Amino acid sequence: MGLRLEPRAERSRVMVYLTPLVAAALTVVAGAALFAALGHDPVRALFAFFVAPLTTAFGLGELFVKATPLVLCALGLAVGFRGNVWNIGAEGQLILGAVFAGGLALWAGETIPGGGGPWLLPAMVVMGILGGMAWAAIPALLRTRFNANEILVSLMLTYVAGLLLGYLVHGPWRDPMGYNFPESALFGEAALLPPLVAGTRLHIGALFALAAVAGTWVLLMRSFIGFQIKVVGLAPRAGGYAGFSGDRVVWLGLLCGGGLAGLAGMVEVAGPIGQLHTQISPGYGFTAIIVAFLGRLHPLGILLAGLFMALTYLGGDTLQIELGLPRAVTGLFQGMVLFFLLASDVLIHHRIRWSQRPAIPHGEAG
Repeated sequence: MGLRLEPRAERSRVMVYLTPLVAAALTVVAGAALFAALGHDPVRALFAFFVAPLTTAFGLGELFVKATPLVLCALGLAVGFRGNVWNIGAEGQLILGAVFAGGLALWAGETIPGGGGPWLLPAMVVMGILGGMAWAAIPALLRTRFNANEILVSLMLTYVAGLLLGYLVHGPWRDPMGYNFPESALFGEAALLPPLVAGTRLHIGALFALAAVAGTWVLLMRSFIGFQIKVVGLAPRAGGYAGFSGDRVVWLGLLCGGGLAGLAGMVEVAGPIGQLHTQISPGYGFTAIIVAFLGRLHPLGILLAGLFMALTYLGGDTLQIELGLPRAVTGLFQGMVLFFLLASDVLIHHRIRWSQRPAIPHGEAG
């Protein structure tokens, strides 16, 4: 006797979109149990995690600041995931976008009187996108030419990107006036994104994310290219029979993911950070994978999921200050969201059955 999973004949479309809410609710319940087990008041802890960061204008601004790179990276990943192209290297592509954009900002600050002009920020946007696309082109080339696994290649390139950034800020780009800290010089005023709301760190990079949501929605939902991506992702053979190129979808998925991740890197270094250092991202590129699936690979869903996951970063910081809990609680909550989402997805495609093994006829044992 035991439990077994039986495939469903048809999955519920309603539950496909409800399960992210179920996963979020189960995460809250599991978090309350965790806080109680650690000896903290669950109500106070959950209030500090989910509500307290949003009670001030500065906190609301921080929510959108942290959601911006998450949404940008997740939108790019969603394009590839819909075409069955598994880009796991958005973190490295974000870093390369920051390096390309930051390098231009440092060059302008050193060589151009006044540190640059109105052209500098648009040029940094272009450089950030190109940097991320260049890094994503490596797994795209290896996948289409040598059938290399893009999951492994893109993931391993993330660590190469981190080492490259470390070399630059420890070596040729290190600020000579920075007391030997591994960081570049501060960017000039012309290389910084203008703020949107006074008294907060919210900047116009948030508008880039909103524009990317709209653009990705048009691409995936209202364009023939989006239709090709969907067909190749769901039925590669049918797509090939229809004349759709699988290699083209691989290139498109990886370059879109790399470009938007690179833009996220540019937004980070030109926005809240204002320079290059080794910790320009707390793992936005990896968290964006959860955001993409929590948002059901839909641009509007990704926007909402990005705000929710951004709140986990703010909540982790608040718990560290108010209750003395480690910042690792952020990763714990993000992991629980992913666990409950995957568990819910299993139940969308399968139902649980209680099975009883037939008894062995007398005389056949042994």
